[in-house]
Amino acid sequence: MRNADQPLKGHELRSPIRPGEAIAAMRRLIRDKEDTAQVFHIVRALSGNSYYRSFRRFAASPEGKRILLDHADLLGTLCDRDRLSGCEPGTLGRAYLDFVYGEGLTAEGLVDASEVVGADDFSDPEVSLYRKRLRDSHDLFHVVTGYGRDALGELCVLSLGNAQFYNHGIAFIVATGIAKTLAEASGLPVARTAFEAWKRGRTAADFTTFYWEKHLDTPLEEVRRLLNLKPPIRYLRVQDLSRSLERDFQASRQSEHHA
Repeated sequence: MRNADQPLKGHELRSPIRPGEAIAAMRRLIRDKEDTAQVFHIVRALSGNSYYRSFRRFAASPEGKRILLDHADLLGTLCDRDRLSGCEPGTLGRAYLDFVYGEGLTAEGLVDASEVVGADDFSDPEVSLYRKRLRDSHDLFHVVTGYGRDALGELCVLSLGNAQFYNHGIAFIVATGIAKTLAEASGLPVARTAFEAWKRGRTAADFTTFYWEKHLDTPLEEVRRLLNLKPPIRYLRVQDLSRSLERDFQASRQSEHHA
């Protein structure tokens, strides 16, 4: 039985909300959307008890208990390029490999960004495993949901995730991102597409308790079925337009910078 003076497991995830810090980080992120460390600053500043509540649900679930008992190392798995290369085409593992290396990414990239702000420094190993697992699964979310790395695709991944494990900081990023994208590309149905992503997250199975490592050799479409993921219809309709508008916007920014 837990001692009355013993804090509840996961108490380290509780933190005060610091809006000023979040706004400053958002300004830096708007200036450079590739500055991923600012995302962790914002989320940490506004998370409050959000991560605490989601960790408690995770740790109480049968799937979460199994992941914790196994000390599952998602980052180690995603960094094992030989293992991923051995997956058949069309499987989750091969799709992930193609995505990250096709985009010039690495599994360690998010680790570096999170370590800048100490976002995953916890003394409780179970809490640390959970937070790192959320961080390391971000690009897996892209793969299974079908959302790209364009600004709209990133917004949709965050919106879908926030429907499953709500966080004030992520909600702030999504809301600001919608407004910014609308200002830069008024022809995109940004809000409706992000809302569709939110609805997909509400009806999908829990991503946090999905044992990704056990499904590397599972066909991607089967993984999507297991996760009860519906197709991103609105996003697919405008994906090419979104990418084109973003390329034009980035090109104009570079021209202004060199002018």
